[in-house]
Formats: sequence, structure tokens, C-alpha cells
Amino acid sequence: MKIDVAPSTGGAPAMPDRRRHHLRANAPVIGWLFVLLVVTVAHRWLPEQRWLLVHLLLLGAVTNAILVWSAHFTDALLRRRASAASRRWQTARAVALNVGVVATVAGMMTPTWPLVLAGAVVVGAAVAAHGTALALQARRALASRFASTIRYYVAGAWLLPVGAALGAVMANGTSDAWQARLVLAHTAANLLGFVGLTVLGTLVTLWPTMLRTRIDDAGEPASRRALWILLGSVLLVVAGALLGIRAVAVVGLLGYLAGVVLVGRPMMRVARNRAPSAFPTFSVLAGMCWLLAALVALAVIVAASGTWELVSERVPLVTVPLAAGFAAQVLLGAMTYLVPVVLGGGPAVVRATVAALERGGALRVALVNAGLVLCVLPVPSLVLVVSSFAVLIGLASFLPLLFSTIRTARRVRATPVEDRPAPLPAVPHRNRGQAMAGLAVVALAVATAVAIDPAAVGVGGASADDGVTATGQTTVVQVEARDMRFFPEGIDVPAGNALVLEVTNTDPALVHDLALDNGMTTGRLAPGESATIDVGVVGRSMDGWCTVVGHRQMGMVLTVNAIGADGVAQAGDGATDDGATDDGATDDGAHHDGATDGAGAAADLDFVRDPGADFQAPDAVLPAVGEGTVHEYTFTVSEALREVAPGVTQRLWTFNGTAPGPTLHGRIGDTFVITLVNDGTIGHSIDFHAGSLAPDGPMRTIQPGESLTYRFTATRSGIWMYHCSTMPMSAHIANGMFGAVVIDPPDLPPVDHEYVLVQSELYLGEEGGEVDVTKIAAERPDVVAFNGYANAYDHDPLMAEVGQRVRIWVLAAGPNRGTSFHVVGGQFDTVFAEGAYLLTPDNGLGGGSQVLDLGVAQGGFVELAFPEAGHYPFVNHAMVDAERGAHGMFEITGG
Repeated sequence: MKIDVAPSTGGAPAMPDRRRHHLRANAPVIGWLFVLLVVTVAHRWLPEQRWLLVHLLLLGAVTNAILVWSAHFTDALLRRRASAASRRWQTARAVALNVGVVATVAGMMTPTWPLVLAGAVVVGAAVAAHGTALALQARRALASRFASTIRYYVAGAWLLPVGAALGAVMANGTSDAWQARLVLAHTAANLLGFVGLTVLGTLVTLWPTMLRTRIDDAGEPASRRALWILLGSVLLVVAGALLGIRAVAVVGLLGYLAGVVLVGRPMMRVARNRAPSAFPTFSVLAGMCWLLAALVALAVIVAASGTWELVSERVPLVTVPLAAGFAAQVLLGAMTYLVPVVLGGGPAVVRATVAALERGGALRVALVNAGLVLCVLPVPSLVLVVSSFAVLIGLASFLPLLFSTIRTARRVRATPVEDRPAPLPAVPHRNRGQAMAGLAVVALAVATAVAIDPAAVGVGGASADDGVTATGQTTVVQVEARDMRFFPEGIDVPAGNALVLEVTNTDPALVHDLALDNGMTTGRLAPGESATIDVGVVGRSMDGWCTVVGHRQMGMVLTVNAIGADGVAQAGDGATDDGATDDGATDDGAHHDGATDGAGAAADLDFVRDPGADFQAPDAVLPAVGEGTVHEYTFTVSEALREVAPGVTQRLWTFNGTAPGPTLHGRIGDTFVITLVNDGTIGHSIDFHAGSLAPDGPMRTIQPGESLTYRFTATRSGIWMYHCSTMPMSAHIANGMFGAVVIDPPDLPPVDHEYVLVQSELYLGEEGGEVDVTKIAAERPDVVAFNGYANAYDHDPLMAEVGQRVRIWVLAAGPNRGTSFHVVGGQFDTVFAEGAYLLTPDNGLGGGSQVLDLGVAQGGFVELAFPEAGHYPFVNHAMVDAERGAHGMFEITGG
């Protein structure tokens, strides 16, 4: 049996109106895909990128597509022609849905929880109303053989409000333990429930139709049985997560996997009779494979993770397979098949639109899936970047092809029948050639990435054998990386023996690796991970080190002694053959261990250079206190190339793309909820001095791709430092990971202007490189700056008028130097430091102050009024630091 998915025309004259209706209904899907493309291209500048991309795809594009096409398929299965009133209600639900989606995303970005809640309520209500409408239509219609498909739609639609409610609770902030369980429950209800049930129910009939063959006789009975297994499994996962019983959640995931297999077996029998041969079926088949893989991975994650916190940190690992691999590929495959049907226009038009929309289909599928495989593997960061671009190109190409297809349909429809071109004959093996081309493109991109950074994959460097005769023996050594050391630190190997190093990172929190001077490396190892380096025959002594920034300088080094080689007298004496060791084979910058050869970027410093007419200094205005007493923020760790002085750039580690990070502002009693997301390449953490709490959990180091929630209540006033506390802390702070939290003292009087200046040091590495930790250890800063840029406010002064009161909050972030803050030509009548007033205008002594003296990590504020118009420099009065960039200007007007 075949199911006709084309809309019933009811006569030729009605077709244009019906076609326009379907195109309008799909407009939000196309719109959200376009927004997703724009945001993806610009994601380096969006701190909230991960959750934002997922929600734009799933909540925006996929949910709209489900509402449109489930209504269409319901009409087709019930052989029902939608009335004008039914269309109006469908349009109203679509409008409500998109209003809710916009509100939800805007509320999470702001963050404004009431907006998130309102959006979640509207989205849930719109989808639930859609499911209810489908259920009522099915009850009123004659019995249909494929009524079970409609039940899939209804069950999925009624699960989405559950997922939306869980998402709203997550957005409001909960304890770490509850947040971890909510992540899994939210994922199960929305992805496995709403999206998964809808897709599986649709494919029972759509898959054979796409293959242009009959539905397997066992397909419909299997789908009926599978529905209750799938629905019950989703509810088990949600219940297990909310009750905190991981075993129940695992059973639910395995049950869902069994339900997918039950639905999929008839589909595979159909595919064996008529193999996929075009982009729609290739894409849907690939999407289903990713669903199966993600389900297995999710079950293993929940079962193997010892705590719910670990589950929460690892669940995002399946986000890409489920979102891009499953949902996106099924959506684009289905739309590629359905859009030509909706456009209609007769056989010639349909053939032309199919050919236009399926161009390069096998190439695109190969790009997406080869890229996705690399994205989920532990590959070097540059390989991950090129793989991500392959996925983006493969998916995003649908949009220009869609617009081209619509133009093709119009052109062919306007061409007289006798002038329309004949259909092109099929070209054998075209799909195979395109697939091979796609794989070749990904392979070439990966090879280019490896060529740019060969040490990241253990390529390059001097040979270890040094021409020695092999003994045929192998020395196997187990190496542990922990506590900023390798154990053992020295390895004795008879010259001529082969050497195998089995390296395990036993550190509880930090990422480490081991690189040898012959270019071999383990790659980055998360806590508990292991890797093996097969060094080969050893004929010379070698050096090894951890390439994570600062770790080598803190003592994470290892020596391989080739016993019996020239200059190495005996085992265990610690001697190395300096003549045999390749002294030039040191860290070349690809390892990022923080050592700089030569002057580096410091050679380009010119403190009197003008940064240009379009220069804008970092915004020093203190942000207003947010509404309410609970303030929620997302801090995303990222690596960003930033100018720190005119013509001098460094690759900084940042919170939300800036160094210093965002300034937070609140009052005593306010609660701050910070979601820390690590989008960097090494482990990071955060420590807020403004809160008093045990550091064990919230200040722990999280690895790339992980996140945590840090909640604290401000109980004391002052300007408080926050910073990354991952070792070596000096390097993480010096490379940009710091910021300020301002908590107003009670009854703080208003002023005309309120500024924040955070002083820090820069220890410049190579131009465009990272911090030089050898300079940090020697306490030799190249730059001392306010708000991260040398002399920034000399070029873009802070403004005030004569007689206006100005409050200046100052924080000495270090990592090594304090400040003696002074305004040239000004006198302070108010001084507040470390939680106490040192001077007030009404002190009765007529006293004043000339500097605010702060040690490292101390802060306070000063107030003054400027007596006349002019330019008033402000400096760190430790003049060597002022001359290194701790200098700025007030420009006073009026009077």
C-alpha cells in the first residue's frame, strides 16, 4: 500500500491557493533555519552559543516543521480536506508557537526568567492544543489503518509541555543535584518524546513513500506495539531522572532503544527491497543511525556515571548527534522530498524541482556525517573546527538550494509545455562519486589542519632511535600524570630497546598530556583517561613535558635516559646526553605550554602609539543593578584574539569574550546564579570572592564542553574579584580570566558618574599567542593596564562635568601587583576600601586622600568632584606601572 502525501487538490483551480497556504505554513521553518545559519556563523561572538543553537534548531525550526507536517499527514491519512476554519486555527497556533519561542530565547539570553516562563507556557499550550486538535480530528473521522501514526503525533505533542515546564524550572536555577536530573528529564521529554515520537510515527508511512515502494505489511502492527513501548520508556526516563534513580532511567533508555528497533525493522526490509538512491532517503537513514548511536551513548553515560552531576556534564556529548545528526538530517531529508510535492505544477515542474533541490545530495550527506563523526571523537581543536565547518556547509546548503528550487518551479511553470526540457537520464554511480568527493573534502580539510599543527597528532620532531641498533627488546613503562608531576619523572631505557609509555591522567580535576621532543604526544587527557605512546627504538635521551599552559613551568617534565648511549654512563644516575638530545626540538608554540622564545609581542609595544580614530576603550561605566534579588548570568569560557595595546594582540582566555570579564552589580542579600560553560580547549573554573561557600563543588575545574552552576548570596559590600582558580592560577588570571562584582554598601548615595577600573598585568607571549609563564614566575610584566588595554582611557577619556560627583571603583586583579590609584589634580573626599570607609566628607577633620592603596585582589572606591574644566590623568602611582600602561584620563567639561 502507498500513502499519497500530496495535498488533495479538490480541482485544478484550488491548487495555487493550497500551494500558497503550504508555503506560508513552512515560512517559519525556513526563517528559523536562516536565523540558525546566521547565528552559527557568528557563534564565536555569542557566549550562549551551545544552548542557543540547539534551541533555534529544535524549538524553532523542528517544532514548526512538526506542527505543519503532522497536520498535513493527519489530513492525508484521514483523507480529510482541511476547512478554512481549521487552517485559521492552525495559523493561530503557529503564531502563538513562534511568539513563545522568541520569548523563551530572549528570556534566556537576557536573562529574564518571567519571560522564559511565559514563553514556555505559550509554547507548551500551542503544541498541546495542536495535539488535541489532531486527536479530535481522528475521533470524528472514519477509522484509518494508520491511525497509530496520529497517536504518535498526539502523544508527542502532549509530552512537549512537560519538557517545556522542566526547561523553565532549569532556567530559574536550582541546586546542582536537581539541575543535573532536570537536564536528563528535559532531554527525554523534548527530544525523545516530542521530536522522537513524531519522527518515528511519520516514517512508518513516509519512508516507503520516499522510496516509492509499498509499506511493509508488518510496519503498521509494529508501529502500534512500539508506540506504547516508546511512550512508556520516555516516562520512565523522566521519572527516573526526577526521582534520582539512575537505574530506572537506564531501563527507560534501553526500552526506547528497543522501540526504535521495533519500528525500524520493517523500514529496513523496505530499504532492502528498494535501496535509498537520493538525498531525502540518504539523509533520513543517516539521521536514524545517529538516533540509535546517541541512545546507546546516553544509556552508557547514565549507567556509568557515578553521580547525577557527572550525568549532567556528559549528556551534552549526545546533543550534537541528536540535534544535528538526527533531528536536522531527518528534517532536511523530509523537506527535500515534500517541498517539490507541495510546489506541484505537474510532472515536468516536479521533476525540475526535485533535480534542483537534490543537487549534490550524496556529497552533502557525506560532508555532514563524516564531519559529525570527527566532531564526536577526541580530535585536536583545529580538526574539530574544520569538521564543524564541513557539517555546517552540508546542512546550510539546503537554504540556497531551496530558494533556487522555488525560482525553478516558477520558471518551468511559466514555460510552455512544448518548450520544457526533457528529463535528464539517470547517471550511474553519480551518488557514489559524490559521496567519495565529500569524504575526500573532509579528509583534505583534516590533513590541512594536521599540517598546520602536526604536533597535536604526534607528527614531526626528531627521531628517537638516533641510528642505534635495535635489540629486539621492549621496555613498557606506566606513567601517571597528577599534582603537576609525572610519576616517574625519569625513565631509564637500554639504548636499542623499543619504548612504550602507557600514560594515565590520575589527577582528579585537571587535564594533562605528555609530549616528547620527537613530536609524539598523547593528546589531551581528561581525568581518568589513558593513552599509549609507542616511541619506537630509543637511541638517545629525550625530554617530555605537559603542554597545558603553565604546567611545564610548574614541574610537569619527564626525562627518558637512553642507557648505554654516548654520554649516558649508567641507569638511574639522572644524566642525559646533551649532545644527543635535540636541543632545538622544544615546544614550538603548537603545544601552548606558555614558554616564549625571544621578545615575542613585547617587541611591538609602543606606549605612545595612537590606536586609531575608531578606537573605543572598554566600557568603564558601572552597570545598573538588575531587577529583583536573583541575578542569573551565563559565563562562557572562550579563547579570543584581542588587542591589548596598539598593534599588539594576544590569544586570551576569557569569560564571555572579554578580559576583564563582565562586571556584576548587586546589593547585600542579592543572589547570583552563574552558569559556567567551558568552550575552551583546557580545563577552567571560577571563584567568586563575593560569596562565602565551600569551594569543593562550585569552584571545581571543568573540562572543555562541560558546565556547572555557581550560586552565591552577597552578604557583604565591596568590590570583589572573581577569577579562574585552575592551576597554574597565575597564568589563568594573567591571560584574562578575572573580573569584578560590585556589591553596594547600604544607603550608598547616588552620584553623577560611576566607573569601574580593574587593574591587571599582561605577560606577553608571541604576537597573537598566549601568556608567557616564565615572565610571570620572574614577575616581569610587559603591560599593566586598566580594564585590559594599555593606556586605553588616554585615547578615549572618561567624561564628567565640573562639580559633578564621580565615584571610581578600583580592583587590583593582579595576579602579582597591587595599585596605588591616584587622580592627578584631584583630591578624594571619600575613600572606601575592603568593606569599610576610610574617609568621608563629614569626618570633621577636613581631611582628604591622594591615593587608594590596594594589594592584589583588594578593592574599593573613591569619590571626588573636579573643580574646573580640563584633563585630569589617573594613574597607578607606582610610576613604573603607570609607564607600562596603567594610565588614563578624565575629560572634564563645563564650568
